[in-house]
Amino acid sequence: MERAEILSALACVDYVVVFDDLTPQRVIDALVPDVLIKGADWEISKIVGRETVENAGGIVRNIPLTEGISTSGIINRIVKGFGSKP
Repeated sequence: MERAEILSALACVDYVVVFDDLTPQRVIDALVPDVLIKGADWEISKIVGRETVENAGGIVRNIPLTEGISTSGIINRIVKGFGSKP
């Protein structure tokens, strides 16, 4: 929820949707965004929701990852720094 709050504070972000499904397909089908972005570790053809967006005239892109910056990495640094102290 904190990540959603931070993302929603960005001026370039219109909406943040939190979902429990394994993929965002249902959300993408419901919203049909104009732009769909994933990290470059995803091939364009494998991006979930690509067909929905492209069929509606939108664009799908993968963008370069920033080395050393990831949610998992941040969590791992926090756990390493603070551990699981009682």
